[in-house]
Amino acid sequence: MSRVDLTIPDIGNFSDVTIVDVMVKAGDVVEVDTPLVTLETDKASMDVPATAPGTVTEVLLKRGDKVSKGSLIARVDTAATASPAATSAAVPPPAEGAGDTVRMPTAKTGAAGRAAGEFSRTAELLVLGAGPGGYTAAFRAADLGLKVTLVERWAELGGVCLNVGCIPSKALLHAAKVIEEADEMAERGIAFGAPEIDLPRLRAWKASVVGKLTGGLKVLAKQRKIEVLRGTGRFVSPNVLEVMDDSGSQRIRFDQCIIAAGSEAARLPGLPQDPRILDSSDALELPEFSGGLLVIGGGIIGLEMACVFEALGSRVSVVELTSQLMPGCDPDLVRPLERRIRSRYEQILLNTKVAGITAQAAGLSVTFAGEKAPPPQLFERVLVAVGRVPNGKAIGAELAGITVSERGFIPVDKQMRTNVSNIFAIGDIAAPPMLAHKAMHEGKVAAEVAAGHKRAFDARVIPSVAYTDPEIAWVGLTETEARAAGTAVKKGMFPWVANGRSLSLGREEGFTKLLFDPESHRVLGGGIVGTNAGELISEVALAVETGCDAADIGLTIHPHPTLSETVAGAAEAFEGTLTDLYIPKR
Repeated sequence: MSRVDLTIPDIGNFSDVTIVDVMVKAGDVVEVDTPLVTLETDKASMDVPATAPGTVTEVLLKRGDKVSKGSLIARVDTAATASPAATSAAVPPPAEGAGDTVRMPTAKTGAAGRAAGEFSRTAELLVLGAGPGGYTAAFRAADLGLKVTLVERWAELGGVCLNVGCIPSKALLHAAKVIEEADEMAERGIAFGAPEIDLPRLRAWKASVVGKLTGGLKVLAKQRKIEVLRGTGRFVSPNVLEVMDDSGSQRIRFDQCIIAAGSEAARLPGLPQDPRILDSSDALELPEFSGGLLVIGGGIIGLEMACVFEALGSRVSVVELTSQLMPGCDPDLVRPLERRIRSRYEQILLNTKVAGITAQAAGLSVTFAGEKAPPPQLFERVLVAVGRVPNGKAIGAELAGITVSERGFIPVDKQMRTNVSNIFAIGDIAAPPMLAHKAMHEGKVAAEVAAGHKRAFDARVIPSVAYTDPEIAWVGLTETEARAAGTAVKKGMFPWVANGRSLSLGREEGFTKLLFDPESHRVLGGGIVGTNAGELISEVALAVETGCDAADIGLTIHPHPTLSETVAGAAEAFEGTLTDLYIPKR
């Protein structure tokens, strides 16, 4: 017998961390990266993987135990061999239709089981992941003359964003907006009947939008002569990637690689396995139900899906752990949204934690914890939308010598290089914010550097948008950040109640604000809440990138009547030249 002790690794500045789940027992066969236990800190939950293959002979921890770095988890016999059936059971295959929450599988052969020098094909540049960052990198690299191989685990190109994220959710949000606007017009003299919602046709339309874009990507890849391989990729060495699919595996030797493997929906530990508990991918399939929906997480994803289901007739409740909806956004930008949805949703619970969910025949019984937590309530569906986790620990990065942070991010420099010089990382897996438009720009930089060009990712700001109703968008320095850092700023604001276009749309609850350097008057950041805020924020982003000052914006003639005038109005309010409102001089 050859015994190896598996211990808790360095978990940063945490100690006495709670074990919330134990995923192995004596007799189980594990491989490198097989999850052993789940830890939960006050900030996140994380799986601790096996660092050696073998058969578990003893498990020394149980749920509720407190652990720190070096705590003994289990012992494994590395000399023991397992039958194919046992090995298969240790690493379950991905569930059909589970979308972006599927845990990436470990190669059944084990990364150490075959020589890293074995490979069946070669690639000049290999791109792992075909989401917005990955396909952008692959297309740009091919345009620059590199021979590109693109590896993607989805059946279609586009990754999570296009298949079960940004694009289908925005299609459904448009449908929700049409329903809301038709209802609001009754107060203005045009009445429509109650909407007749045909969910199968709505799903088909959403799928057609996705299909047009994925089909377009397929054509673009073919035009550029990019080799596309389907399967899940894991590194074997700094120059070899193993790609696994239902038919087996193959190894690819590459000269350079761009990792664009993205992220997956964060999971809450301890929840029952029940089809009525949804993630964002499940929710986009529009399951039919007549009872209440609880959305766990008041961030962008949770609130966008809440808008969709409320418009389609569901009774929606939202629970958020922090003191405000959309944490990270300035509170004043969130207030118009919160006022609107508080009058429409069943309840919004802030500073409240979901303590547990019990599956019952009549529904899901949810218990809450917090100073003002309500008693247990029954919901027909629960949507878990508590953020996303980068896939850095799911791709065998350690076998290529790639540094991965405890949270699963892969550190990169301004050229998007990892600590391994021939391997780059972009998008969600590289660093927050986890946004498709950031990944696309990073993809271009990585591709151009790989092709020998002098490039760097030096964006000053990255805009964020919540496609709720009303929309919220912000970019650059926020008031919250300025206060925390002690940064001096001055503000210009323009309320949409004084904007003709906003009034004609019947949506005057919004406003536009800009933050300026008190000395130079340069734009440092801005935020917008209201209809089409996501379209308007680009002007503010451009102003920050190009170093515009308040006069540059205010003296730029904006068309009238438009919502874009509110950006100029905010600059003029700061300058003291605004005529659309009377602002007494101080």
